[in-house]
Amino acid sequence: MTRDFNSGFAARTYTSADGLRLFARDYGAADPRTRQRLPVICLPGLTRNSRDFHQLALLLSTDANAPRRVIALDYRGRGLSQWDNSKATYNLVAEAEDVLTAMTAFEIEKAAFIGTSRGGLTLHLLAAMRPDLLSGVILNDIGPVIENAGLALIQSYLTSDRKPMDWDDAVLLLRKIHGAAFPALAEHDWQDMARAIYVESDGNIVADFDPAIAEQLAGADLSQPVPDLWPQFERLAGTPLMAIRGENSTLLSPETVVEMRDRHPGMITLTAKGQGHAPLLHLADIPGAVKNFLSDV
Repeated sequence: MTRDFNSGFAARTYTSADGLRLFARDYGAADPRTRQRLPVICLPGLTRNSRDFHQLALLLSTDANAPRRVIALDYRGRGLSQWDNSKATYNLVAEAEDVLTAMTAFEIEKAAFIGTSRGGLTLHLLAAMRPDLLSGVILNDIGPVIENAGLALIQSYLTSDRKPMDWDDAVLLLRKIHGAAFPALAEHDWQDMARAIYVESDGNIVADFDPAIAEQLAGADLSQPVPDLWPQFERLAGTPLMAIRGENSTLLSPETVVEMRDRHPGMITLTAKGQGHAPLLHLADIPGAVKNFLSDV
């Protein structure tokens, strides 16, 4: 188990264009060796936060041969970032603008990006808005086509009334929801997942995001296919690209991965064995594959 999610990085804050205080974890910034390489910016999923990338960020930022500065963002309304009174700004466009604001605040002109789930959708938008900022992109279990079955599963557990009673119960709850899709996870991995997703507030264990975000998804009509992002994906044509798919993912289909590779012949693909949506990036052979990909960008 990763017993300390609160060391190994500098806590950074910046202000969005509309005045929200936003938070980021900055790994390796004080190490002069990381200045020899472009930084890595990590974008989490819909209701997730920078803690999802903690173990991978430590591996990348302390690598003996090629350490990288890694910045993991908390979107507005998630983690330690401020909740927005205007719930309408919980959208991909506003979140993409926040990424651009973060790059300006941290004086980053270009970076490699890792986007998990919604973070990968944000990268599709950034590819259309500012492709010059992307030195390389890793899409973690996301692509230009989103399967409604996967969205329905996310909708189901995010809108459930079942809340954990304590930390042990949080682990049990996650295993009940995700266990079938994640047979590769050991007991300590489930404990880490719980610590990444939940926080303790007023003696209660609660999910670390503004509930309004789940309410948005609850109201989504999944009877029709979600509009695809192939035009935005095409803007990644000149960018080194890697796609990671959970072997048991219901959100990113194998057929979509094949078409992504057909449209971007240089794309590297990796299947996260024994994982679903979305794979934990610090397990098994994934860190090595990520390091190999980053060595060329």
